[in-house]
Amino acid sequence: MKILKLFTIFLLVFLGNIMHSQTTNNSSTAVEEVQVETKKLKKAIETKNESAQADSYYNIGETFFNGGNFPKSEEYYIKAKNLYEKLNDKPNIEKVTRKLAQSQEKQNKITPALSNYSRAAQMSYSEKSKAVNVNDVARLSSPTPELRAEAIQNNINISKKENEQASVAEGYSQLAEVNIQQKDIYKAEENLNNAYKISKKEAPQQALAINQKLADLYVDNKNFDKAIEAKKKVLKEDFVKDNSQEKVNQIQELADIYIKKNDPKEAADLLKSAYGIALDKGHTLEAQKSVKKLDSLYTISGNVNASVQLYRDFLGKLPNLVSKDRSLVDNKILEDTEQRISQLEKEKELKDELIRKKNIFNYGLIGALILLTGLIIFIFRTLKKVQVKNKKIALQSLRREMNPHFIFNSLNSVNHFIATNNELEANQYLTKFSKLMRGVMENSTDDFIPFQQELDLLRNYLALEKTRFADKFDYEIDVDESLNLHSLQVPGMLVQPFLENAIWHGLRYRTEKGFLKLSFEKNDRHLKIIIEDNGIGIEESKKQKTQHQKTREGRGMKNTLERIQLLNDLYKRDITCSVKDKESHSGVLVTIQINLA
Repeated sequence: MKILKLFTIFLLVFLGNIMHSQTTNNSSTAVEEVQVETKKLKKAIETKNESAQADSYYNIGETFFNGGNFPKSEEYYIKAKNLYEKLNDKPNIEKVTRKLAQSQEKQNKITPALSNYSRAAQMSYSEKSKAVNVNDVARLSSPTPELRAEAIQNNINISKKENEQASVAEGYSQLAEVNIQQKDIYKAEENLNNAYKISKKEAPQQALAINQKLADLYVDNKNFDKAIEAKKKVLKEDFVKDNSQEKVNQIQELADIYIKKNDPKEAADLLKSAYGIALDKGHTLEAQKSVKKLDSLYTISGNVNASVQLYRDFLGKLPNLVSKDRSLVDNKILEDTEQRISQLEKEKELKDELIRKKNIFNYGLIGALILLTGLIIFIFRTLKKVQVKNKKIALQSLRREMNPHFIFNSLNSVNHFIATNNELEANQYLTKFSKLMRGVMENSTDDFIPFQQELDLLRNYLALEKTRFADKFDYEIDVDESLNLHSLQVPGMLVQPFLENAIWHGLRYRTEKGFLKLSFEKNDRHLKIIIEDNGIGIEESKKQKTQHQKTREGRGMKNTLERIQLLNDLYKRDITCSVKDKESHSGVLVTIQINLA
């Protein structure tokens, strides 16, 4: 007998552990609701729709809350709340925060419930919802029963106005708790009866909880007959008669009242009835409870044989009972569904983590590329500035250089005039030379000077050379009238080296007096400068050069060509230069074009 009993108890405990995580009120409908929401949740996670994810969590929480599984409802309400807060969805934040507070209150977690009611009041989007949450805060935090009752009554009035019957019933139930604290049993009974009448129409699950409160109130006050009457009344309700599992539960609770009334015979009869219904309808957990309670009664009365027969009967019918028990299947499905939700959440976390790491890498790479690009641009610009600066320095250096031939020959001419006692010629020459040198030095800092100044310098230069070689050439300067002499900017002393070459290497070797013509023409958007002489030409000049002259570099011309290259690099003026012998006659033709744009 003892071994049989221990074995049976072990089986009962095992079955209880399988089902303890779910209340007896869970049904196939609740499981189906969770499964539907899980599918929606999966789709929402795959599409990264966080609003839909939050809605699914909230609906799953509602299913557990309505089924009386408040710890699970709290878990899913928290998940929904976190997502709504992330989305800053204020109406839904208020809704889920209030439900979370209610779930926590049901578990007697008063401190977090109070905090969440306060949070819901802050987030309320209407005066009505704000008032309801503020009243709940007052109900839980007020120091006196009178203040708590006042807060509850305020919510009852609001709920009646909004025709929210379930909330009215909950208010009467809360008011009854205050009445019990005040030892006002009559008022507590009245409020619980009112709550029951309202809730049995709108929320049967709520009605069952209220009926249990009323029965407990009667039992605590030793009014067993009224407690029995209350339980018999609920057994007649359709929502109990149509639910065999709930019917067994209510019969067991009625039996508990008879046990407390010290009527074991009636209690045993009720438990046998509950046991029979549980076996017939396939409610394993309920059958287990009935067996345990009957065993306790048999043990107290010393009826060992009845206890042995009960355990043998239960063990014999257990396989068939388990096979018929839909709640075991539902509980397994619900457990698997929750595991699937957990798996989806872990997959989402992994994906989010991978995306986060990938984004960090990508952003780091982009940042490095931007930094490298910025560094390259900085280096390039710095080098460019250095190059421009170097070119400007080089240009300035070239601009300040005067042809050594010109200076040397000019001083020789002065020396010649003095040696021949021709002081007047020497003085005139020095005057023109100093005037030319002053003009050159004044413009030595500018890359471009007004055309008028350049023209004056060239006139002074040609006049100076004419003084030295009076019998060797004549010259003419022709300027296009359409040219603006003052606004037009040209490179300073760019033309002078070509004039010097024409005189010193072409015209001075003629036996007869030659001619030098300098022309400035406007050609579309270009300034065209033509230097034409009838000297001996380039090829003949090369033949007459001494070996020493051939080895020397023509510094003046080289400087000029370098200047043209630098001006083009710095200012994009597209300056071109052409030097060639004339085809039909002796002499050289120099053509320079400067872009005026």
